[in-house]
Amino acid sequence: MHQTLKKISNLSELKKGNFFLIAGPCIIEDENMAFNIAEKITGITEKLGVPYIFKASYKKANRTSIDSFMGIGDEKALNILSEISKQFQIPVITDIHTRQEAVMAAKYVDILQIPAFLCRQTELLVTAAETGRFINIKKGQFLSPQAIKFAIEKVVKSGNSNVLITERGTTFGYGDLVVDYRSIPIMQSFDVPIVLDVTHSLQQPNQSTGITGGLPHLINTIASAGIAAGVDGLFLETHHEPSKAKSDGANMLKLDELEGLLNKLTAIRKVVVNS
Repeated sequence: MHQTLKKISNLSELKKGNFFLIAGPCIIEDENMAFNIAEKITGITEKLGVPYIFKASYKKANRTSIDSFMGIGDEKALNILSEISKQFQIPVITDIHTRQEAVMAAKYVDILQIPAFLCRQTELLVTAAETGRFINIKKGQFLSPQAIKFAIEKVVKSGNSNVLITERGTTFGYGDLVVDYRSIPIMQSFDVPIVLDVTHSLQQPNQSTGITGGLPHLINTIASAGIAAGVDGLFLETHHEPSKAKSDGANMLKLDELEGLLNKLTAIRKVVVNS
């Protein structure tokens, strides 16, 4: 389980090899669904030599509509994440929203993820850092790449140097996002691994339906450009049937398409490393 984490903590070593992948469903919908996705992605990434971290939220506390699916129960979902880590010997990551959640989730997962809209919350960052877990901070849609260094400092000065930063697009009007690929080398200058969140960068927020839209047909484009720009890792959400996913299905990659995409991205990565 910790081999991938060692690679992530050593940025210079990571850049010599393949990119790492953070992937899974948006949220734990049930145990069978989560294990099936983890098994499928583990098999693909082992074959391609891509270090893999399983991702799923144990609950969603930041949905647009009050009627949106929020989870199957905190302890139940966190136990599923823990069992996936043990069975497949891979790290697992989940997002947190409060100091109490940071302490609770740290007992089950390897990496705590700070949601984009909470990336400036000092107490949350400090408490997450104090758990000793790896911390993945999603850069807010409103934040410049230069400003994310202050979020990094909050974690590092709290005694935890195991920080990742994830780019997930910048707000472009009310209902769209754009990826500024200049942000990747800027944030890499802070000497932390930089991840590109491919699927959330393709969201179309603030829809009148109360359900976020998306542009999943551009996943290939965004991911390829990210690898070409030298990003250290990719983040994406995937599902057997995105149209039936209980959260963020509009911007997900269909699981059957993942292997083909990773094959292409691995080839691009080799060119980038050898150029």
